[in-house]
Amino acid sequence: MKAKKNPKLEISRNSSIYFAIGLNIMLLFSWQALEYKTYEKDDVIVDLLDVETQFEEEIPVVTINTPPPPPPPPVVTQESIQIVEDTEEIEETVFESTESSQEDAIRDVVEVSDISVEEVEEEVEVAFALIENVPVFPGCEGLPKKRMKACFQQKIQEHVVENFKYPEEALDMGIQGRVSVVFIIDSKGHITGVRSRGPDRLLEAEAERIINLLPRMKPGTQRGKPVKVAYSVPIFFKYNEG
Repeated sequence: MKAKKNPKLEISRNSSIYFAIGLNIMLLFSWQALEYKTYEKDDVIVDLLDVETQFEEEIPVVTINTPPPPPPPPVVTQESIQIVEDTEEIEETVFESTESSQEDAIRDVVEVSDISVEEVEEEVEVAFALIENVPVFPGCEGLPKKRMKACFQQKIQEHVVENFKYPEEALDMGIQGRVSVVFIIDSKGHITGVRSRGPDRLLEAEAERIINLLPRMKPGTQRGKPVKVAYSVPIFFKYNEG
């Protein structure tokens, strides 16, 4: 007799479902295995820090060789004083005063009229622009007062041009510029107190040499008296570069 199969008990009918369920379960286990994490557990030792404990540093003792104190001052013993009786008479010396007293009469009387007072004339220095009568340069005699100043300035310029000489050392070093010279015509007409200021001492020395060659003049007058007159003149040192 042939056995009949029960269609409800056929296993192969739902095999695909069972395979899918099993596959999902395996995937779930595989994901859990990959996501599983482990941690290392270290033993933590907790100690208490004693803050109240203080460490004192030992300071070494250093001995310094100090000099001994000075000895005490010696004790001064009082000398015994012995009184000796006077056996000789001593003559006292009398000093007479040499100072004059009010009782002494003054014999020599000096009268005020006997004293002579000499007047000392003080030399006054006046600027050229403020002088009443300017110094007279040789060749400007007899001109009116208004033309005298112009003649003086013209003669100074002509003197500078005639005696001008460019220093060779200044030419070699290429030194040029303006030198301001100040000098004084004293009460006797002489040139004194020559001072200069310029870019180099070579040019200053040449400018002072030119001014010292000025001739003696008739001094300028202020209120009818000869006085010192200060005058300044610029001298230009310039060469053509070619």
